[in-house]
Amino acid sequence: MRNVVNLRSYSNASLIPTLVLMDLQQEYIASPRLFSITGAEKALENCRLVLWHSRQVGLPVAFLRMVGRSPFFNPVLSYSNWIPGFEPLTSEMVFERSKPSCYANREFAHAMTEGGGHFVLAGFSGEAGCLATAVEAFHHGHRVTYLADASASLALNQIPAPTVHETVAQLIGLYGEVTTTQDWISEQMASISLGG
Repeated sequence: MRNVVNLRSYSNASLIPTLVLMDLQQEYIASPRLFSITGAEKALENCRLVLWHSRQVGLPVAFLRMVGRSPFFNPVLSYSNWIPGFEPLTSEMVFERSKPSCYANREFAHAMTEGGGHFVLAGFSGEAGCLATAVEAFHHGHRVTYLADASASLALNQIPAPTVHETVAQLIGLYGEVTTTQDWISEQMASISLGG
């Protein structure tokens, strides 16, 4: 596939979305760890697809990683490492944070503003990180598109993870657009073939 440069995008940066992949860390797939998400494989498959697509067409990509000083998300433990296949390229952005929202990292907020304020969100911690980021994006005047099938959530108390995740998608829909990976990629490809 050839990259197609849309010259109108240079004058309107908001036409170019940034792919934001949240918390694709081994902590979420290392069973029986506390934050391990059962059934995360489908979300990871869609994350791989959207990452491959974004790299093929030259979209900016940002990786967010949770770091903490506890037994979880501790950078000295291997669980904090990227899931194999999701290691950032040297040309891609990497941000770390210690609170749920991506906006807890000031450089992330600045990069999104300077990049036109439009990003596509996928990854883990739908019930915390993705939801908090979507709400804060709305308050920053940024446009977020959430790929619900390229994300996964943890169960909350007696509420099973699939129910939590469906609720999260509905809530994020109040603050941005919610779609599927295939629909978003198809929309992007149509936009490229039409020249913007």
